[in-house]
Order: sequence, then structure tokens, then C-alpha cells
Amino acid sequence: MHRLLMLAAAILLVTSPSLARKPRPAALPRVELNTTLGVIVIALETRRAPATAANFLAYVDDGRFDGTVFYRAARRRADPRFGFVQGGIQTDARRILPPFPLETTDKTGVLHLDGTISMARREDPKSAGGNYFICVGPIPSMNASPDHKGYAAFGHVVQGMDVVRKILAQETGGGSDAMRGQLLRRPVRIITARRLDGTSKPTGKVKPWLMKVPR
Repeated sequence: MHRLLMLAAAILLVTSPSLARKPRPAALPRVELNTTLGVIVIALETRRAPATAANFLAYVDDGRFDGTVFYRAARRRADPRFGFVQGGIQTDARRILPPFPLETTDKTGVLHLDGTISMARREDPKSAGGNYFICVGPIPSMNASPDHKGYAAFGHVVQGMDVVRKILAQETGGGSDAMRGQLLRRPVRIITARRLDGTSKPTGKVKPWLMKVPR
């Protein structure tokens, strides 16, 4: 009888839903930005912000970020150690991909915290594309609110925040309107942007910037 009780207890431990081992969720795909100041590795929220992450990966897989730059460092006036850095294709229409719907933070749950990467855009909610920014310190004003759609956050830095902080500390000037005084005097070049996980899926679209077509 004692052996039967022990056997029953063992079976219960193995089959009980509350004690059964749960499968580990798949790791988030990572992208490496190799810059002239060092390497930044970003994990993309492909499940929570699928459209925005897919857009970023399309630029990566096509090589559209290769040779682009971080061109903006927006520092807080109260504490210049915090703010955000912005990079991407700028206004180079040769590299741009079609627009996609805005995934707001109230729907995705991906908030603008320290190390968050998010899509830069104009007033048009669908204007995000080939430019992005990385937060240094939390920036809750970038999140969606009842009177503001906010920006589409889609991942976070998992390596290289020291590089991001170096970019934020670079000398700035020039610019106008919202970017006044925030353009990097010496933009930080992105040598390559590559997937570290998963299979590359190029769009197959024409790459006029490689054909030396004038801007």
C-alpha cells in the first residue's frame, strides 16, 4: 500500500498542470548595428509589435541601413545624460519601403523605457519607415495617451547601451524646429546592420542607392 501511494504521488507530480514544466517562449530575434563607435545589439518584439518589427527587419535584410548614420542626439535640458538618439535613412527616398499602420503602445504594451527602440515619424501616423530612435532613460511622453497616438516602440537594446550613451554625448548643433541644436556635428556611421537570429528575408525590391542614382 505504501508503494502504491508513493507511485500515485509521483504520477500526480508529473501530470499536475500547475507543476508541469511549461515550454520556454522562443527568444526574440536580435539585430546587430555595427557602428563607428561600437556595436549595439537590439532584440525585436516580433510578437507584441509584429508589423513594426517586420518593417525594421526588412530594412536590415535588404541592407538599407548599411552606410546610414545616427544623426541626432536629443538631450534633456535638466539632465543631458538622458534623452534619445536617432538614426536611419533620413530623407533618402532611394532606400525607403512602403508605409505600414502605426502600432501604438497602448495596444502592444511595449513602452518607452531605458534602451527602448522606436520608430520616428512625422505627424501622419503612417509616416514611420526608415528612421528610428533609442531611448536613454524612460520617456513616457512617447507613449500613447488619450490625446496623443505616440510612437511605435518595437524592441530594446540588449548589448551596447554604453555605445548609445556615447552617441548621445556627441557634439550637436544646427537643425531647425524640433531638431534645433540636436544634429550631430559628426554623424556616427552604421557600417552594417545584420540579423543575429533567424533567416534573412530580403524584399527583392530594387536598390537604387547601390546604383549611384542621384538623390
